[in-house]
Amino acid sequence: MIYPLLPAFVTGVLGGGAVALGALDGAADAAAALVKLVSGRLADRVTRRGPLIVIGYLVAVVVRPVIAVTAAAWQVIGLRVVDRLGKGLRGPPRDALIADVTPEPLRGRAFGLQRGLDHAGAVLGPLVAWAVLASGAGVRTVILASIVPGVAVVLLASWAVRDQKRAEAGKGAVGATPPSAAVTHSRPPLALFAICFFYLLRMPETLIILHAQRLGVAVAVVPLLWAAVHVVKSSSSFLGGALADRVGPSRTMWLGWVCYTAVAVGMSFAKGPLEAWLLFLAFGLVAGLTESPERALVAAFAGPRQGSGFGVYHAASGVAALVGGVFLGIEFQWAGGASAFLASAVLALALALLWPFIARAHRVPAR
Repeated sequence: MIYPLLPAFVTGVLGGGAVALGALDGAADAAAALVKLVSGRLADRVTRRGPLIVIGYLVAVVVRPVIAVTAAAWQVIGLRVVDRLGKGLRGPPRDALIADVTPEPLRGRAFGLQRGLDHAGAVLGPLVAWAVLASGAGVRTVILASIVPGVAVVLLASWAVRDQKRAEAGKGAVGATPPSAAVTHSRPPLALFAICFFYLLRMPETLIILHAQRLGVAVAVVPLLWAAVHVVKSSSSFLGGALADRVGPSRTMWLGWVCYTAVAVGMSFAKGPLEAWLLFLAFGLVAGLTESPERALVAAFAGPRQGSGFGVYHAASGVAALVGGVFLGIEFQWAGGASAFLASAVLALALALLWPFIARAHRVPAR
């Protein structure tokens, strides 16, 4: 409900600029990096995963509605950072749990299903936000109303944790050592570097929304656009995960990078709202082709410490998102959106051209 309205809220209501938006996305992800490292290490013990997930959701429920009463862009950035700390707590434990309970040949589809359901949930929120805005309410009212589904999430998460404990008790599981502990893989510094480089060059979604608004997409329909792109993400995530299981996460992820290059170039030359709509939706396909394969690749290399592996992955990509968000925000504000998208596309093309050599030299598994 909140995220797609942040660009209009920060720039229109609070008077911030593109740099503030870039910092909003980047700082939020980077601030969660340290928490992800810690929660990832804690998640190596199965019994700690449930509490970490519940606490992570609880932080979001408490913090997000407070954005409605902020008076400056820096206050929104600060609250968004705290919100992402909650996500940092719950992300690695969730991914570690998925990796441990899923046979390796099916991990792409498992992560694809998780990402697809996550994006499906993100469809409903913007639709509710649009309905509230259409009724005449302001952006602050929408943000404040987000506490209602937030409380429901915490209750559901608490119930799921109790259900998980009952299941473990029935199996006699102590939770100290995950099933994947019997598998050993080498760690992929070059592969992880390549993944993080993609997060470094990728345009923050807040800036994509702002560019779409400048191309003529009305603020009132931005929640609809956000819902539509999550329909694409949801429908393509499982397909991307299945493709990763079939042809390998490395090749599927590379295909996503190629798609991003093409879409970013298109966005740099877009002239009207129709093009903005179509290209923004195409970014959803990029997510479907990259998110699941990334996680499947990390799970393959993490071996006996899935929690720590995903903690490092989430933390490193978060820091990269911070640096990239700030620099792309500066480029966006000083040289314009078209220039920022073109620079992002050039870097993405370089990554796509180099990846086959990196994968071959570092023995990244193709299947």
